[in-house]
Amino acid sequence: MPGQWYNFLPDLPGPVPEVRDSGSPSAAEIAEKVRPRILIEQNGTDQKWIPIPEPVMERLRQCGRPTPLHRARRLEQHLGTRARIYLKREDVLPTGSFKLNTAIAQAHYAAEEGRTTLVTETGAGQWGMSVALAAKMFGLRAEIFMVRCSLEQKPYRRHYMELLGAEVEPSPSLRTAIGRKILQDTPGHPGSLGTAISDAIEHALGLPGAAYLAGSGMPHVYLHQTLLGLEVTAQLAEHGEELGVEGRGDHLIACSGGGSNLCGLVGPHLRARADGADLRFLAAESTAAPRLTQGVYAYGRTDLGGFTPEVLGYTMGEDFIPPPNHVGGLRNHHSSALVSLLRHEGVLDAVAFDQRTALEAGRLLLQTEGLLLAPEASHAVAAAVEVAAKARTERREPVIVVLASGAGFLDLQGYHEVLGDTREAQVDT
Repeated sequence: MPGQWYNFLPDLPGPVPEVRDSGSPSAAEIAEKVRPRILIEQNGTDQKWIPIPEPVMERLRQCGRPTPLHRARRLEQHLGTRARIYLKREDVLPTGSFKLNTAIAQAHYAAEEGRTTLVTETGAGQWGMSVALAAKMFGLRAEIFMVRCSLEQKPYRRHYMELLGAEVEPSPSLRTAIGRKILQDTPGHPGSLGTAISDAIEHALGLPGAAYLAGSGMPHVYLHQTLLGLEVTAQLAEHGEELGVEGRGDHLIACSGGGSNLCGLVGPHLRARADGADLRFLAAESTAAPRLTQGVYAYGRTDLGGFTPEVLGYTMGEDFIPPPNHVGGLRNHHSSALVSLLRHEGVLDAVAFDQRTALEAGRLLLQTEGLLLAPEASHAVAAAVEVAAKARTERREPVIVVLASGAGFLDLQGYHEVLGDTREAQVDT
């Protein structure tokens, strides 16, 4: 397991565009109140390697880091490809998702600063589960605003958080002014990450001792998630693999919502690509919020309440309401500035899948490898299937690394509702 996080900001193809922050109070002033100071400092650090505090290391090891890198040989055989497909198994962590990597770090810093309550938002619930567990590890309370449609679709994630003592509130929420306004303007609003972020920040501002934690979109989150890419490099070496061999077309693939799992996987490899490695990065998003594939590159906010600054990114517009499907982690209207920069500069490719195609890929992985992934991660599997098919046509043998970012056992109802009775849809394994 790496003992340091890797700061890949100097490896970006250019500077992240300046934010627009003209509110009163400004987003920067709001962040000073609700975010632990060291996290703000990590957003702009020029230090290349950041030592991981020992209490964080201890809990990460306790939770199962480093996570396995799994060669998907039966999937390769089924696809008839000579590509070598590897799955980075974040689904094996106690909360079933990669989100725990930064939740533990942020909770540690909040506790060090004397904060007593962690406040955050969550889409599909994986981030909320991770914050709830991390809060308990460090003796803190947790209050979590969960996107309303996801809370209704995935009640067991709420039950998990509540078992850990967390308070879980649907978003838009009647507890906040912005939530009440959204519900007044749009009765029955299904919620989105934009509404939940607004609810959480407003609530944290009014709660003494609160620390607002972000699960994605911020450089400090991407920094903590570089464990993913660093571990992949070391594990591939154990398999005798080296990424970026000329003419092979190697791929790193992850789903993209706020971009934290994507950036954690590809960030440590940006320098190699810039130095000429034949390495491609692919973001798999949902057609429910196809920002990177259909959005416009413009300034906008990730929340609806104006608590965050305007950032330059691929956006569907602040009035966009994503449909209430089963991919809660991918349902946001605006992409982060960093992910958008990679896309705009041609470093990152993107593809969008509807939820049926994604979940069919998830079913295929279960039937071949015995692994059930969350709907979000199944988008990355669908992308890998396409890359492998193209490689077969082109007679190439790439290494394809897929980030299995989350487990799917608490998403079985969604699989059933979308795919129905699938007993006849068997594959030869």
